[in-house]
Amino acid sequence: MTEYIYSILKKYYGYDEFRQGQEEIIKNILKGKDVMAVMPTGSGKSICYQIPAIASDGITLVISPLISLMKDQVFSLNQIGVRAAYLNSSLSFNQFRKAIENAKAGIYKIIYVAPERLLTDYFLNFALNANISILAVDEAHCISQWGHDFRPSYTQIHEFVDLLPKRPVIAAFTATATSRVKQDIASQLHLKDYFTVSTGFDRKNLHFAVEKPVDKKSYILTYLKNIKYNSGIIYCATRKQTIEVYEFLKANDICAGIYHGGLNDDERNKNQDDFIYDNINIMVATSAFGMGIDKPDVSFVIHYALPLNIEEYYQQAGRAGRDGNPADCILLYSGSDVRMNKFLIEKGIEDSEGISDEQKKSLIISEEEKLKLMTYYCTTANCLRKYILNYFGETASDNCGNCSYCKRKYNFDCINNDSKNILKVIYETGEHYGKNMLADIVLGNDKNTRISQAGFDALPEYGCMSRYSKGDFLRNIKWLDDNNYIYFTDDQYKIIKITPRGMALFQRKSTKIVNSIKNKIFGNSDSQYDSKLENELMEFRKKTAQKLGMPAYIIFNDSTLKELVTYKPNELNKLFYIKGLGENKINKYGKSIIEIITKYQ
Repeated sequence: MTEYIYSILKKYYGYDEFRQGQEEIIKNILKGKDVMAVMPTGSGKSICYQIPAIASDGITLVISPLISLMKDQVFSLNQIGVRAAYLNSSLSFNQFRKAIENAKAGIYKIIYVAPERLLTDYFLNFALNANISILAVDEAHCISQWGHDFRPSYTQIHEFVDLLPKRPVIAAFTATATSRVKQDIASQLHLKDYFTVSTGFDRKNLHFAVEKPVDKKSYILTYLKNIKYNSGIIYCATRKQTIEVYEFLKANDICAGIYHGGLNDDERNKNQDDFIYDNINIMVATSAFGMGIDKPDVSFVIHYALPLNIEEYYQQAGRAGRDGNPADCILLYSGSDVRMNKFLIEKGIEDSEGISDEQKKSLIISEEEKLKLMTYYCTTANCLRKYILNYFGETASDNCGNCSYCKRKYNFDCINNDSKNILKVIYETGEHYGKNMLADIVLGNDKNTRISQAGFDALPEYGCMSRYSKGDFLRNIKWLDDNNYIYFTDDQYKIIKITPRGMALFQRKSTKIVNSIKNKIFGNSDSQYDSKLENELMEFRKKTAQKLGMPAYIIFNDSTLKELVTYKPNELNKLFYIKGLGENKINKYGKSIIEIITKYQ
């Protein structure tokens, strides 16, 4: 089984390794066990049900409330050679009927369906006569009234399953769930003898900050003018607030879009597409925006006002940095936010239909308790990351080194994540450099051309300390030296080496090993990084995506782009060694990519 699922990973997705938790989940699904997986945003949940779907007989149904996610996933699957479809309210009746006919004909391996469709006569007519082998429930926290995004339609899933002639394997996935919500998911879905896994809630590349500016709009303007960003989201609490911030940015020549419930469907869809397709850089939105948005290069998420609870905040903040690059999650806090949110909670619940007065009272108490815990996050005198992880039941150190509290209280009482990342960089660059080169790598100095020429800007740790000064880096180096994790050579170059004690600190397959293999295959990774080649490949990607009506990152992502420019593969068979290019994409785009690259050799 192991060899088979790895061959699928390579053939269709172009990757050699699974991320944490993926392999175990896939194997359990293929063994016929139910699964409940709690995996942070950007950790690759979709592969966990897509690979079993490819490997299994029958159809995999994916239940999702997110139209944008369905479209994105179906685009991506069809690009890698897996036939898939979605069934939701965005389809006309004729489109829906045609998709059902294709499904009955066995054309699709994976079908995404909105929960509201499950018990409709038209869908049941198909489902009761189909071989449904796997039922994947995405955003599974929506089934629980104790979750932050309860959807009543999710409670019908078990009724649908009970009607099927054969019970499929059920796999539930969510990014945010407390122990109470996890219990509710298992109970509501009637999971049997299930395998459960939580790969951890920590997103190490995210920098968390709470700021209390006198003027929030001025803070945002200053922030945007002082950082380099690809895309960003600014969340506001109300429609009025959203319009105010949007108009302010426009008046200051900031390219932005707007998204809230007062816009009609066409306006919302256009603005969302403009953001996904990079026609605008910033989206100013209410909480209605973002679920199912798979855009990998969001550099920041700013909350203009206090979110209603930790779950909502962490899910929205988690839309930043999905590509693994450093990203900011900034919450702008003021006391008036608490009063406004209490009003919104009471009004929202009082206006709810179908629940009793007693239930309304209970929900208000529950939601206000969650709001209180959200407020404590903004006023804590401790590590922000630790507060979040503790909320979700995980332990954490007192100093993450990557939040606004720890940055202000920077200390070296024990080895922190930054020190470990420095050690990894020393190892992955071959222990050939001194402190100045290493500082430029971890601080993300894009002016040092030696870094891009050697391909070190593709390291996971590149820019990991970009929010700190060189002085912070040097203090880290001194601490590592004083505590016998590293040493300096005695020659004039003062190269930094790792001691055996330092080597024992981290255990993972080093990209140095992967790079050494690729160096043997390509033999040219030491050549200068060619920005003209990068621009031409980006233009090819953009035009190809426009022709197909999909986001550019679905053709190939930025990590793949960097490898293409770094290694300059000049033969089709060499493209199989490039991360993120599977067999189908190579068949579709390989010749065009090779033609472009050979012009620069």
